[in-house]
Amino acid sequence: MSKVKVKTVRVGKVVFGAKKLAFIAGPCVIESVEGVMELAAKLVAMADKMGAPLVFKASFDKANRTSLDSYRGPGLKEGLAILKEIKDRFNVPILTDIHDASQAETAAEVVDILQIPAFLSRQTDLLVAAAETGKVINVKKAQFMAPEDMINVIEKIRRSGNEKILLTERGASFGYRNLVADMRSLLIMRDFGYPVIFDATHSVQRPGGFGTESGGDGKWAPALARAAVATGVDGIFMETHLNPEEALSDKANAIDFKKVKRLWKKLVDINDIV
Repeated sequence: MSKVKVKTVRVGKVVFGAKKLAFIAGPCVIESVEGVMELAAKLVAMADKMGAPLVFKASFDKANRTSLDSYRGPGLKEGLAILKEIKDRFNVPILTDIHDASQAETAAEVVDILQIPAFLSRQTDLLVAAAETGKVINVKKAQFMAPEDMINVIEKIRRSGNEKILLTERGASFGYRNLVADMRSLLIMRDFGYPVIFDATHSVQRPGGFGTESGGDGKWAPALARAAVATGVDGIFMETHLNPEEALSDKANAIDFKKVKRLWKKLVDINDIV
C-alpha cells in the first residue's frame, strides 16, 4: 500500500480517499426509464442497508461503440433529465461520461462527477472544459497509457483550477482484443496523491471481441475486484444489470445485480483488513 497521503474527494455523503471503500455502480447506458429507475432503487436500498458509500453511474450516450448500429443511449437532453430524476428521487450522487468539451457545462448542471472515458483521457480540451466546471472529475486511464503518464492528465486538470480528481484503472491493452489488469498501476497512480478506483468490469472487456460489439470475461470481474481491494484502492467501479444477457451494451462484462450484494460484502471485509 502506498505511503503517500491521498487527498480526500467528497461527493455528497460519499468520500473517496477515506478508510471506507466507496462504490460506483449502475448500468453501462440508460436503456429505459423504467429499467434504470428500478436498478437505481435496488442499488440505493442495498447500499443504505449495508452502509456502503454509493455513486450511481449511467451513460446518456456511448459515443465509442464498436458498430454504427450499436445502441448508444437516449442522448444528452433526455439522458440528463433521467439522471436528474434519479438524483432527486433517491438522493444519490450521479456520475456520467462526457465525450466532447461542449457537453461539460450542461452535464455539470445535473451530475456530481464528470467521467472522462479511457479513449479520451489525453484530450486536453475535454479535460480543461470538465475541470472548469468545478465538478469532481474521474479520468479513466487509457488502455494504451502507462500509469506514470497520468501525471500529465492530472496537471491538465490542476492547472485548470480543479483539484477534485479521481483516477480509474480499467486494464491495459495486451495484444489485440484483450486487456490485462496490472495491479502495480493502482499503487503507481495512488502515489500521485489522488484517490484511485478500480474498474472491475471494463478490465475484463474484450474490445470488439464479437466483431460488431465488445466481448468480455465478466465471470472474472469479482476476482479482479477482490485483488484490487487487497492491493489498495479507494473505490470500486462496476457495471451491473438486472438481466445482463439482455443488456444493450457491454452485456458480456456486466455483473448480475443478484450477485452484487455478496461481492460488496467481501470487498468491504477485505478493505477492513487492508
